[in-house]
Amino acid sequence: MSGMTARLAVLARRHPWSTFCCRRAVRLTVSLCAVLTGSFAMIHLIPGDPVRAALGIDAAPGLVAARRHQLGLDQPLVAQFRHYLSGLAHGDLGVSLVTGLPVAELLRTRLPATLEIAALAFLCTVLVAFPAGLLAAIRTRDGRHPRSELVFTAATAALTGLPDFVLAAGLTAGLAVGLELFPIAGGTGARSLVLPVLALALAPTAVLARIVRVEALKVLAEDYVRTARAKRLPAVVLYLRHVAPNMLVGSLTIAGNLLPALIAGTVLVEKVFAWPGVGSALAQSVVAHDYPVVQAMALVLGTVVLVANFLVDLLLGLLDPRSTIREM
Repeated sequence: MSGMTARLAVLARRHPWSTFCCRRAVRLTVSLCAVLTGSFAMIHLIPGDPVRAALGIDAAPGLVAARRHQLGLDQPLVAQFRHYLSGLAHGDLGVSLVTGLPVAELLRTRLPATLEIAALAFLCTVLVAFPAGLLAAIRTRDGRHPRSELVFTAATAALTGLPDFVLAAGLTAGLAVGLELFPIAGGTGARSLVLPVLALALAPTAVLARIVRVEALKVLAEDYVRTARAKRLPAVVLYLRHVAPNMLVGSLTIAGNLLPALIAGTVLVEKVFAWPGVGSALAQSVVAHDYPVVQAMALVLGTVVLVANFLVDLLLGLLDPRSTIREM
């Protein structure tokens, strides 16, 4: 065993990037297996009979039994799991208990809308939080401008503490109903994207901006930054070449950790704005006890989060190979 460990250590030193990618791929595979098993167990852990809940308490026993047989829920658990894995391998995510339509068709029409607002919200978060946090750090370094620090801290704290659905309701009341700048609900046209993306992005932007400011203040206190400032380097060169790259890795790590909460927030935000995505369909399916749809959508959303985090890890490895690949 020790010989195998030594050979793996030598391989990691010779091929650090390949080893890093393999570790991340193994972690992704294990996490996907956990999500897969959890999504299968969901329909069995929920109290009661999902078929009876979907068909109604007055449904005839024969109809309930036939529906259970059609869905394979009368088979042993191991056989159901094997059938579930076989269906996933062929792109079969089951059939809706309410509509009788394939869940894969529902996802095909709904998932792009969810990914659209989630990707735009994450992009807006990164593009706004990084310069905002850096500018706040530059202005308030060494205790300067305490009023600016107070305003920045208070504003970001207020946005961080507001739930997504409260932000969504406030944006609807202020920008859609009050000022009539954007449509209240629906998914047609670029203007309809603004409110859902804002509702998703405001809180993560505030969180990330606070983290970026803290990371930037640490870098600004380093000796090499003081030396660069003493050499009277232009501000653009000083902050973009010497400060920004050295605060990027830690801040991007936090940004990657915000992804699950951002994607989870689509459920409520889509419901508020009647956005035709996975989140609104998931909320409707929970109310209707359509558990195969809930099961499939939980699996897909979990997979999206894991793959996104995997890509963020690879990006961090590219940006800081010396520390990230060696330590992780």
